[in-house]
Amino acid sequence: MTAATGDGLKPRVTGFILSVASCLIVGTNLLVAAALLRLLTKRCSQSWCFVLNLALADILVGLAITGLATEDFGAGNFTSPAPGKSRCLMRMAFVMSPCTASILSMFLISLDRYAAIKVPLRYTRFSGKGTAVGSLVALWACSVIVGFLPGKITQPTDGYGGLCAFFSVIYPTGIIVLFSVCFFPVLSVFVYIYMDILKIACGHQRQIFQISQAGSRTTAGHRHSSQWPQARSRYWSHVKALRTVALLVGCFLTLWCPFFVVSIVQLLCKSCRLITVLENHLWLLGMSNSLINPLVYACWQREVRTQIADMFACLAGRGSAPGPVLGNLCHIVTSLNQGTMLN
Repeated sequence: MTAATGDGLKPRVTGFILSVASCLIVGTNLLVAAALLRLLTKRCSQSWCFVLNLALADILVGLAITGLATEDFGAGNFTSPAPGKSRCLMRMAFVMSPCTASILSMFLISLDRYAAIKVPLRYTRFSGKGTAVGSLVALWACSVIVGFLPGKITQPTDGYGGLCAFFSVIYPTGIIVLFSVCFFPVLSVFVYIYMDILKIACGHQRQIFQISQAGSRTTAGHRHSSQWPQARSRYWSHVKALRTVALLVGCFLTLWCPFFVVSIVQLLCKSCRLITVLENHLWLLGMSNSLINPLVYACWQREVRTQIADMFACLAGRGSAPGPVLGNLCHIVTSLNQGTMLN
């Protein structure tokens, strides 16, 4: 995590990459956030609130890295003073906090889907605005604490040469605390959730098969089995939503795991020289996760995809001259969208 690199990519190249990444991250997440707001106006859902929070956290990630890009562009100007350590720590904290919020938002979404499948009756009873607000307040409080905690740990007084980089301003103890609190426990819970969901899905499928077999033999069983299609449809809708979350988690592990694992290796292996790889390549790979998240929802979640198509259709209709086809385009797509939501 660097704003001015010495041995790897040139600072201006890094600044250009960060600027492009910031524009893409903010733009795509704003689009998905607008679609989610339209969904929430039609049907208030705790799950969509958590997804909207993920989009907002990723927007803040995109905005935060613009500060690092600005310092990269100014790194070649020898007349500008090197950033102070306190200022650099603040920049790192404002990057780490939304990154932590993004990771914890994915965890909260997974936990929400897990509860909907594991304990559906309790989930229906306890899910609501109060639960969503309380969960989001706790999430952002933890994100701010984790983001600013490394800077509050006693820092070494020497060794800082004006290079605003993650490993040059944060003491190794702070990095270990950050990773221990944020990444590895969340990863362990992710693994447990999806292993348990797999077991539940297999058991539920076996139960459906047994009831359908019994229902085909007796008339009473047939009447009993007629109560199952609605429950089965509701169950598999939760499973389909969880598949999207599983794809998000898979992308998160693929993009962030190299950074976290190599960081631990660097901390434990004093002779290893992995700082340049971490700060110039693996961190940028992790940042791309904030761009992947909205693309996953835009492509794989039908409700979000429909809302985005609805918005583009309305914009195209407003920007064109009214006609018999374009004039009714918004109305047609909106009607299809309402039908999708009812189904």
